[in-house]
Amino acid sequence: MKKDFFKLFLLSALSGVLLSLPWYECFPGYFLLLAFIPLLFMEQYYYENRERLRASGVFLFALFCFLIWNAITTYWIKNATLFGAISAIILNSLFFALLFYAYHYTKRKIGKKEAYIALPAYWIAFEYFYLNAEMSWPWLSLGNAFANTIKWVQWYEFTGILGGSLWILIINILIFIIIHEKRYLIKVKRNLPILIVTLLLMVVPIIYSHIRYYNYVEKVNPVDIVVVQPNIDPYKEKFGSMSPADQLQKMLNIAKNKMDTAVSYVVAPETALTGNINEDEIEVDSYILAIRKFLIDYPRTSFITGASTYRIFDYEASYTCRKLNAPGMYYDAYNTALQINKDSISIYHKSKLVVGVEKMPYPKYLKKLEFFSIDLGGISGSLGTQETRDVFKNQDNRGIIAPVVCYESVYGEYLNGYIQNGANLIFVITNDGWWDDTEGFKQHHNYSRLRAIETRRSIARSANTGRSSFINQRGDYFQGTAWWEEAVIRSKLNLNDVETFYVKFGDYIGRIASFTTVLFLLLLFVKRMKQKSGKIVSSK
Repeated sequence: MKKDFFKLFLLSALSGVLLSLPWYECFPGYFLLLAFIPLLFMEQYYYENRERLRASGVFLFALFCFLIWNAITTYWIKNATLFGAISAIILNSLFFALLFYAYHYTKRKIGKKEAYIALPAYWIAFEYFYLNAEMSWPWLSLGNAFANTIKWVQWYEFTGILGGSLWILIINILIFIIIHEKRYLIKVKRNLPILIVTLLLMVVPIIYSHIRYYNYVEKVNPVDIVVVQPNIDPYKEKFGSMSPADQLQKMLNIAKNKMDTAVSYVVAPETALTGNINEDEIEVDSYILAIRKFLIDYPRTSFITGASTYRIFDYEASYTCRKLNAPGMYYDAYNTALQINKDSISIYHKSKLVVGVEKMPYPKYLKKLEFFSIDLGGISGSLGTQETRDVFKNQDNRGIIAPVVCYESVYGEYLNGYIQNGANLIFVITNDGWWDDTEGFKQHHNYSRLRAIETRRSIARSANTGRSSFINQRGDYFQGTAWWEEAVIRSKLNLNDVETFYVKFGDYIGRIASFTTVLFLLLLFVKRMKQKSGKIVSSK
């Protein structure tokens, strides 16, 4: 048994390592097409010895595997918050382990064939739930693994990342079946269908993707964009030793190095304006006036930037409102994107917020626990949000901008809302400086490449400390800046008004998986009831 335990331990560890590799830029995404196979062999051992081994062993080995995966890929959260890193790693691993345990339980209670369908259904239903839940951390959705291997997943314009997750799980299961059931290798003629199906499912998406990649031609419809990377230390300077006015002046000086009257947009990062701007008095705010003074020489240019803003109410306008000292007065704080033109200002409030930093989940019920929120500068506690994905328009430019703030760029279907509201270009503004020089800022940057493929929209990305870049409609990035450097880059990006299949229909794969999961749960419930009634009858 000790020998078997060590073998199962190694199999689980191997899957954990293989799952982790694609989240590093030096490794391609296709490692995940094999990553679950060792874990499936571990589970098979428990299934074959189910009369003497408890199913809980599968959960424990799976938990060990997923702890390795989560720790290796998202350890960098500790640079912002050690408690948040430990919580995210443990909770995420528990969720994935429960999914794998559910697969094993289904296999014991219903059968192998059904369980091979159930595993992708359970997994993708959970990823879909995680993309839409109040407590949301979909960073390690399997389909994200191809952010470094975009030539393989141009078909995400039809499926989004959940299509990638489905592909990964199906290929792993089929290869496992072929390896485990040795008759598939011995009796080739008899079992040729499964070999052909596996090969086709692996090769056809890759071939199609390469053809699509090399034949995709953007409609030439350019706008000229300047992206600023001010490189302001988020711990020491941004909310501390450097005044908001000095930070703004630094960004304007950097931008000026690339400016002329042909520039349509200047893009600055998330919370570039840290001075807590009152939205009701925004037209006379000193920072807004400074930007408009800068734009006098560039009257056709729009300045898009992040800002910390707030609004004052004489009633409790939302569950995130906080009381002011004045009786009956409240205010709501926002992580905001602003578009500033010579004669107008557009406002968008970030609405996919980071749990534990920017919001307490379910604020209606847990508002009193906001003091547990992690303070990373600015206004801490739960921030306000908005229902709609507003876009930025400017009569002097042809661009209709999706103002995507930081963490929002991880959510594919969420971004579709901007496109459906007319956006023909995406700007991602972010501050990834909290994570230091780790894989964290690289992963976040590369997820934007997947959004470009899903929506076929070009992206300009401004990050406070890196990586800033331009991304075309195939997901290629260029002029990528280095970590921790002051930089300004300029390029032309093409607009696109065509909606992809994924933009129109969103995460339909997640909805199908959720429905399938409900059916399996009902089947398990009925099976359980029949077993109980059978025991009662036999006892009589």
